[in-house]
Amino acid sequence: MVGIQAEKRILVLNCGSSSLKYEVYSMPSRQSLGKGLVERIGESEGRLVQNAPKGDSAIEQNIPDHAAAMALVGKALVDPKSGILGDLSEIEGIGHRVVHGGEDFSESVVIDEKVIAAIEAASELAPLHNPPNLTGIREAESLLPLVPQVAVFDTAFHQTMPPSAYLYGLPREFYDKMRIRRYGFHGTSHRYVAHRAAQILKRSPEDTNLITCHLGNGASLTAIESGRSVDTSMGFTPLEGVMMGTRCGDIDPAILSYLEERGYTSKQLNAIMNKKSGLLGLSGISNDMRDLETAAERGEERAQETLDVYAHKVRKYIGAYSANLVTVDALVFTGGIGQHGVKMRERICHNLEHMGIVMDYELNRKAGSKEGVVSARYSQTAILVIPTNEELQIAMDVFDLLEQAKEVKGIDGCRLDLAPCEAGTR
Repeated sequence: MVGIQAEKRILVLNCGSSSLKYEVYSMPSRQSLGKGLVERIGESEGRLVQNAPKGDSAIEQNIPDHAAAMALVGKALVDPKSGILGDLSEIEGIGHRVVHGGEDFSESVVIDEKVIAAIEAASELAPLHNPPNLTGIREAESLLPLVPQVAVFDTAFHQTMPPSAYLYGLPREFYDKMRIRRYGFHGTSHRYVAHRAAQILKRSPEDTNLITCHLGNGASLTAIESGRSVDTSMGFTPLEGVMMGTRCGDIDPAILSYLEERGYTSKQLNAIMNKKSGLLGLSGISNDMRDLETAAERGEERAQETLDVYAHKVRKYIGAYSANLVTVDALVFTGGIGQHGVKMRERICHNLEHMGIVMDYELNRKAGSKEGVVSARYSQTAILVIPTNEELQIAMDVFDLLEQAKEVKGIDGCRLDLAPCEAGTR
C-alpha cells in the first residue's frame, strides 16, 4: 500500500533585473496558496503587490536592491493580516526559473556550488537573464539558508534535440569552441502543456507526438516526438523563430550587414531586432494582439497585414514540424495569444486542413480562453487549448526532487545535498 504524501510548501521565484515574481504552492495537491510581484527594484519608488486568500495587499517604498526585495517578500509572506504563510519555516523547498543552462542541464537540479558555477558560465549566453537569476538564488539562500533550492532551466527540455536540429550551417569551430547552436527557450512551458496534452488525449507521453505553440509577447513552437523535444523555433537566443511582440524572428542575416553599411551600429541593430520589430514594428501600432485585432476591425490595413504575417509565420513552422514528425497527434496552443487569441488560432489553422489539422470554429469560439479540444471530430490531429503554468511545473519539479532525496536517505526532512544527515538537522 502506497503511503499518503505529506503536503509541502514550495516557494517559486522568478527573479528579473528589476522585478521578483513569487508564488507559494502546497504540493503534491498543486494548490496555489498565493503569489506576488515586486517591481521597480532599484528605482526611486518600488512596489510589492501580493494576492492571498486573506486579501490583496500592496506596499510602495524604496526597494534599492534584490536583497531588500527578498526581505520585503519574507515579511509579506507572513504578514498577520494578508500573509500567505504562518511562518517562513513552513517553506520546505525553493524553485527558481533559470533561463539558460547551456549544454550542462537536461533536467531540473538541486542547486549546489557546481550548479551555480555552471549558471555563471552560461551567463555569457544569457547576459540579461542569468545574472538576475543568480541574484535570486543568493538572496533566497540568505533569507532561508537551510531550505534546499532547485534550478529549473528554460533550455533543459530542448537538450534532447538531435544535432540535425540544433547545429547551424556555420563553420564547425563556432560550435566546438564557442558553443553556438540552437538552445531553445520556453522549455518549462512546452514541457508542462505536453504532459497535460497527453493526459487529455489519454495517452502516455512516450506514445505521443505534438506540436506545441507558446504564443505570447515572446513566442516559440516545439516539435515533440515520443514526449521529447526534437526541434524548436527559438535558437541561440530567443530572437530566432516566429515574429513576436517586439522581436523580428527569422530574417535574412544579410540584412544586418546591409544596414551596417548604411550607418547602423550593432548596438542599434540589436535594439531594433529585439525591441522595435515584430508586431510593434511591422504595424506601427502596438505589440499587443488585442490592439491589432481592434485596429483591423476598424479597417486599418497595416494591422490586418501584420496579423496575416504573424499567422503565416506560425503556420510555416507547423508545416515544417509536421513533415519531420510524420504523425502529429495534437497541435497545442498556449501562452497569452495561444490561450486567449481565438481569432488568431483560427487564422493559423486556416489552410492546415489538407494536413489533417481541422478546426471546429464554433468549438474554438466557445472554448475562448479555457482548456479544451477545438478540433473537428474528423480531424486526424487534435487541436487543444491548454493554459500554461510554468510556476506549477517548477513547484512539481521541486517536490519530486524533495521526494527523491527522502527516498535516497530514508529520512524525512533532510537537505538535498545527498550527504549523510546529522541528527536534529534539516
